Amino acid sequence: MTGPRRLDWRGLMETGLGRLRLPPEAFWAMTPRELSAACAGAFGTGRSAADAGSLRALMAQFPDAASAKQEDAT
Repeated sequence: MTGPRRLDWRGLMETGLGRLRLPPEAFWAMTPRELSAACAGAFGTGRSAADAGSLRALMAQFPDAASAKQEDAT
């Protein structure tokens, strides 16, 4: 029988603070699930990127304020 698994704090801090460049306040406020999702997104282990059509739909739904003003002016 093995003992309880120890959490790799050093590895977690190196990943969160070093590789993800999270501010300490954000890192320490995260839940393990949030840190896992951040790592998955940053290191390509999560969902695949949106296709061009999905990206256009999101851009239309959430336009940048500066871009919207420029398009209205033309």
